[in-house]
Amino acid sequence: MRILITGGTSGIGKSLVELLASNNEVIFTYKSNIKEKERLESKYLVSGYYLDLEDKDSIFNLVNKLDNIDVLINNAAIAIDNDYNLKTYEEFKKVIDTNLIGTYYLTKLISNKINKDGSIIFISSTNGIDTEYIESIDYDASKAGIISLMHNFANYLAPNIRVNIVAPGWVDTKMNESITKEFRKQEEDKILLKRFAKPEEIANVIKFLISKDASYINKTIIRVDGGKK
Repeated sequence: MRILITGGTSGIGKSLVELLASNNEVIFTYKSNIKEKERLESKYLVSGYYLDLEDKDSIFNLVNKLDNIDVLINNAAIAIDNDYNLKTYEEFKKVIDTNLIGTYYLTKLISNKINKDGSIIFISSTNGIDTEYIESIDYDASKAGIISLMHNFANYLAPNIRVNIVAPGWVDTKMNESITKEFRKQEEDKILLKRFAKPEEIANVIKFLISKDASYINKTIIRVDGGKK
């Protein structure tokens, strides 16, 4: 398969590149981490392309370079978690522009280049379902919007392209490195498995969803959160 993964130089995206590279042609995007981009290209014989989801021209330029795609995995996203009373208009807009509007526009353009019986995966979050944290109100809104995108794209692209969502809970990624030990313990206590997920555990679910073994799974949200109390 020819697979495009956005945000492939860290976290879940990097795990996906490493997991899928051996049996597929993997293309991934990066924004700033050139050193990791070059390491992945060298070690796994994959191809990295620059992408800024805030920039319409950047999205358009990427799509123009690609063709004959079997799978699109919409992984790239940002979070700017901070005190609700200090959160600015510009911060909220940046998160929505990147996580929702940019993802929508890329998916719209790339869907015309996805082969029949291909698939699209959106990576949302349990935050987009449960919306538990006022500090991440912008991130939560963007991830809830991604769920709506999935439903609409699934309806529009059927029966030729399957569209699904993976909604992880807490994952050990760079995005979550700044949380305090006390807050982490508090959150782990809400999880039946008593720990955060490893990025590769999310990647394994996505690997299944894009495989022929999942050929009848469509328009579905898969929660991967260790079980919540």
